[in-house]
Amino acid sequence: MSYIKNIDHEKALSLAGQVSVQPGQIVSRTLAQNGAVSVTLFAFDKGEEISAHDSTGDAMVYVLEGTGSFTVDGKVYECKAGEALVMPAKKPHSVYAQESFKMLLTVVFPTEQSE
Repeated sequence: MSYIKNIDHEKALSLAGQVSVQPGQIVSRTLAQNGAVSVTLFAFDKGEEISAHDSTGDAMVYVLEGTGSFTVDGKVYECKAGEALVMPAKKPHSVYAQESFKMLLTVVFPTEQSE
């Protein structure tokens, strides 16, 4: 059984190369999804956004290419390729693409053992 899907196993590869920017779209590719964790690759075209929302888990973004603008609880953070940002659980956050960019999103959800 594979816990990580939609990506080659036992092969060195570029994560940024696993998702493509499409005109006027946000493209996503889910790599893992269960009650404890969610791992998703995203490619945003310039001007695309995910409006403010919150999550029951801590969300960490890692920018793979370009620069993304992230608003967390009213404060704006700009992250460029190679940078990460943790957006704490239950704090509203949004994403905006000032330019085309790609990111890896990892969300770690609370479990009964950690509550």
